[in-house]
Amino acid sequence: PQTGVIVHKGYVIAEWGDPHKVDQTFSVSKSFLSTSVGLAYDRGMIADVHDLARPYVAPIVLEEGDGEPGDEAGRRPKLLFESEHNRKITWDHLLRQTSDWEGTLWGKPEWADRPDNDRTTWGTRARFEPGTAYEYNDTRVNLLALAATSVWRRPLPDVLREYVMDPIGASPTWRWHGYDNSWITLDGRRVQAVSGGGHWGGGMMLSAFDQARFGLLTMHKGNWNGRQLISEEWINMATTPGDMNRSYGFMNFSLNTGQRRYSNAPEYTWTHTGAGSNLIYVDPQNDLVIVCRWIRGGAFTDVVHTVLDAMGAVATNN
Repeated sequence: PQTGVIVHKGYVIAEWGDPHKVDQTFSVSKSFLSTSVGLAYDRGMIADVHDLARPYVAPIVLEEGDGEPGDEAGRRPKLLFESEHNRKITWDHLLRQTSDWEGTLWGKPEWADRPDNDRTTWGTRARFEPGTAYEYNDTRVNLLALAATSVWRRPLPDVLREYVMDPIGASPTWRWHGYDNSWITLDGRRVQAVSGGGHWGGGMMLSAFDQARFGLLTMHKGNWNGRQLISEEWINMATTPGDMNRSYGFMNFSLNTGQRRYSNAPEYTWTHTGAGSNLIYVDPQNDLVIVCRWIRGGAFTDVVHTVLDAMGAVATNN
């Protein structure tokens, strides 16, 4: 059912539908993925987001049968950043979806996500230099999830549970899934690499109340009741517009740059966005978080405007 939660000044002031129901959240999963990378950054596991990704990521040992053509049915370790093009990719490129990574992952070539109408270009087009073109692409999102798993040397759901979800009091019902074929061998253990965006299955499943808690965490710059779970530096980077898409920060922080998304909202707001639509609106100036699920995207804009009008909020640029 259509579901929503509105939190103002830390209090739930409205709810509808079934906010306890655990449901697919689609590309809101990307915000949890970028947060997992941020947790690694905060601990010095990634020194700089502008570092090349290649030196951080060891060869990936796939399960037998999960290899790509030419990979000896999964028995050959997969190298994610070996081509001349892929060697140039940084963490920032991956986080902002400007890498133009070339390759196949979990049976999905990168061109298979939102392919061009001209089939002749799918595997042959010239590559954009990393950082010079924005393209929303879930194969590359899954690449970031796999690379982050390699850096952490543990499943990302375990990381998120320990450092974010348990500390913010999330329910025990949320789940973060990968694919049937996204299993790797990591330090002798069988580990599933999660889907970073929920495309083709997998992804984050959680309740609207848990979504609201995550929205509050990002609104408070990673601080939860005096405990800094994610660095303020990371949230500031995540909410800074990219050069190739001024309405997009780190995945999946959709920004209100120039107040183009919400005309009566402050410019410094963001929405964790997913299909469905699943949306978490975050407004630090008004101390406001709005979660809506299974609502048309255009209708969500009306919800934000209506709530702000009802609060008597005046949009001002920070």
